[in-house]
Amino acid sequence: MGIIIAILIFSFIVLFHEMGHFLVAKLNGIEVEEFALGMGPLLFSKEYRGTRYCIRALPIGGACMMGEDDEATGAEGNFHSKSVWARISVIAAGPVFNFILAFVLSVILTVMVGYDRPVAAEVNEGYPAAEAGMQDGDMIIRMGDKKINIFREISTYNQFHQGETVDVTFVRDGKEHTVTLTPQYNEEMDYYLLGVTRGPNEKAGVFTSLQYGLYEVKYWICTTVSSLKMLITGQVGIDQMSGPVGIVDVVDETYNSSVDYGLSAVVANMMNISILLSANLGVMNLLPIPALDGGRLVFLLVEAVRRKKIPPEKEGYVHFIGFALLMVIMVFVMYNDIRRLFM
Repeated sequence: MGIIIAILIFSFIVLFHEMGHFLVAKLNGIEVEEFALGMGPLLFSKEYRGTRYCIRALPIGGACMMGEDDEATGAEGNFHSKSVWARISVIAAGPVFNFILAFVLSVILTVMVGYDRPVAAEVNEGYPAAEAGMQDGDMIIRMGDKKINIFREISTYNQFHQGETVDVTFVRDGKEHTVTLTPQYNEEMDYYLLGVTRGPNEKAGVFTSLQYGLYEVKYWICTTVSSLKMLITGQVGIDQMSGPVGIVDVVDETYNSSVDYGLSAVVANMMNISILLSANLGVMNLLPIPALDGGRLVFLLVEAVRRKKIPPEKEGYVHFIGFALLMVIMVFVMYNDIRRLFM
């Protein structure tokens, strides 16, 4: 069951991403040749008002084909016949729609389960926070140069900066205080701890749900960016990345561990994974890598600065090479995912 849910989640997120490209293309009068969910062999197709809608065999992607590689740039309705800013809006719409989806789901999830204010419900004796004078009920608002909005940002900051000294700003009785903490190593947990414990979630009203829905999306975007930085700097290896197989495994494990707690727990956990995946897809697609939306945006921004179009065939060659490299990485990541399943 978890595998089916994973496929449905991933397919819906990809569909929403491609829907962003599709809708903004239509708004700009651009003809969409094909709108597809999935990759590989064709399972179903239907043509409607000049667009062929397709379902393909592999639910690991999608496409909104607008004739970007068509050399007939002067034809009415052709992607290249539109202004550079119209084309930028079409390409950027996919990632933007992912962020919109993540926000909508975050608001719904906040209504369902509440929100985690960055309040130290308990300051543990013998740990740096207590020794620095922090008390139960202190609200942490900044760690280093990072603004804190939800408690998970405290945990994630500590996770990404294990053992590093950090300036922590907190509010008590309306006044700000700043202390310097050096996490303490816990041998049993094999982890460096600050010594602050999270309390239960608080119930959210309408405005609070919107506010903390934004914080939730910001959290996942920042977490994704921080993970990418660690990958670039070598703090984590490419062998630790997960692809579709790894995602399916995580969804399946989460479903199996949640099902005993009832339908609401399953829905909440699946929604949380959907928020993570949608925000992650939005960030990844904005990376300036050929074949991704970010790579296409780089070409369009260069065109906007030069006021001269880059020949579509030359751009197509670059994207083809980028796509080939991405496929190699995908195969490597998939191999690691499958290997981990049997370890």
